[in-house]
Amino acid sequence: MSPTQHIEIFPYTIKWPALFEAESSRIRNTLGDTCHQIYHIGSTSVPGLSAKENIDILCVVSNLSNSLALQELDYVFKGEINVPLRYYLSKNTPTLKVNLHVVEPEHGFINLNLCFRDYLRGNEKARIDYEALKHRLVQDPINFERVSGGFPRYTLEKDVFIKSTLSAAGFDGISVNFCTHHLEWAAYHRIRAEQLFVPAGIAYDPNHPTLSADNHYHCVLYKGTTIVCVAQVEMLEDEIAVLRSIATDTPHQRQGYASYMLNLIERWLHNHGIKIIKTHAELTAEPFYRKRGYTDMTFDDVSISDTVIDLGKML
Repeated sequence: MSPTQHIEIFPYTIKWPALFEAESSRIRNTLGDTCHQIYHIGSTSVPGLSAKENIDILCVVSNLSNSLALQELDYVFKGEINVPLRYYLSKNTPTLKVNLHVVEPEHGFINLNLCFRDYLRGNEKARIDYEALKHRLVQDPINFERVSGGFPRYTLEKDVFIKSTLSAAGFDGISVNFCTHHLEWAAYHRIRAEQLFVPAGIAYDPNHPTLSADNHYHCVLYKGTTIVCVAQVEMLEDEIAVLRSIATDTPHQRQGYASYMLNLIERWLHNHGIKIIKTHAELTAEPFYRKRGYTDMTFDDVSISDTVIDLGKML
């Protein structure tokens, strides 16, 4: 863990939407027709809500790479952080602090953030409760520390409130994260153990070295606020990646979540320059992969199961 700067909450001010309008205009002028929509999200977009002074902006573009042109406007590209196919850029000047989130159309991040914002805008009690939570969190310096995923504890401690608010708002969209919050890891471990390891008679190790390896990525798919599907991907050399596992929780099987997860993983890998994805597919899952373009492909690698077939796909 490492300390972060002190977090300060400020009373709402009408200068925040004005700053958004001015900055969104600059973004549009830079991106041109590649920019589809720009939204003001986060706490500064909710009238009456106290917030940090960072303006959160959600920009929808035709292609993620378009957004890198915004470095001309003093934005610093920070990668995807905890959301696949969501570029995060930041600006920090004496007069303007911006968190810029960039996605392509139909990304689940869009509806999730608009739903949360709109519910707070229309629900005074939720707005008051959220503000009280923020003020309570900043009273304890421990919440300024950076923990899982490099996030301040302050950010992660708001997760339960955010999820309950999305549930109250009736949010049922699909979104995918890299595991960050301890509740995401708990669901990830449980689903993998129940769906993959227990049936194979293999003990599941929640502390296996691959869970913290830099070249392994662990994804959770939400339906609304419920984690229904999980996956593990390993990046190899020579523009090759391995789908180590994909599993759907029992109540949510055969509803298309594994297909959605696999499609997103393939697009994410392609965006990172990966040309081939391989996997050890259980024989019972072979039709699932073949239907999605996977074919026989040599994969000289150890599998935890003896009942697998080696498959792969060009991306």
